[in-house]
Amino acid sequence: MKHYFLFFISNILIENFILVKFLGLCPFLGASSKIETAIGISFSTTFVVVVSSVLLWFVNFFILLPLNLVYLRIIAYMLIISVSVQFLEIILRSTSPILYRLLGIFLPLITTNCTVLAIPLFSLYLNYTLIESILYSISASCGFTLVMIIFSCIRERVVLSDIPRSFQGAPIILITVSLISVGFMGFKGLVRF
Repeated sequence: MKHYFLFFISNILIENFILVKFLGLCPFLGASSKIETAIGISFSTTFVVVVSSVLLWFVNFFILLPLNLVYLRIIAYMLIISVSVQFLEIILRSTSPILYRLLGIFLPLITTNCTVLAIPLFSLYLNYTLIESILYSISASCGFTLVMIIFSCIRERVVLSDIPRSFQGAPIILITVSLISVGFMGFKGLVRF
């Protein structure tokens, strides 16, 4: 049990996909200007990652490996991720039209988010069991959500701050991201298992 707890915390803080592995930067920078959008895209991404990770694990171990179709892995993964995003879009459109309109163009862009494809691929290449794969997808998504919310809160404060003209816009955003990344790299070595 302690192993799974450390595994979970490690994926959130130490092996964060955005700040350590630098994957998922497009939605991170694009959808983090408002806290509502950041929360919406984070939970949508979490839903797609967890559902697609479970489906991809089953497809890999029960269809692709037995039939020796390993070379079709990425194509099958992209198809399952696209279907998961479309399913999420249908659910959001019918249950929460406000969130659906709030997410706007970012919802279909979840399909092209490299984090959504990277998490199942990493769990596959690291030979995780189904439980470890689910835990990995949930913890990596929690790390994604944590960083999105922290950064969107900081961005909302930065907009209200008096920033020199040469640092306004992209420069202050990149400086902020780098400082947050350095802060998260401080967790390195904290969890060893």
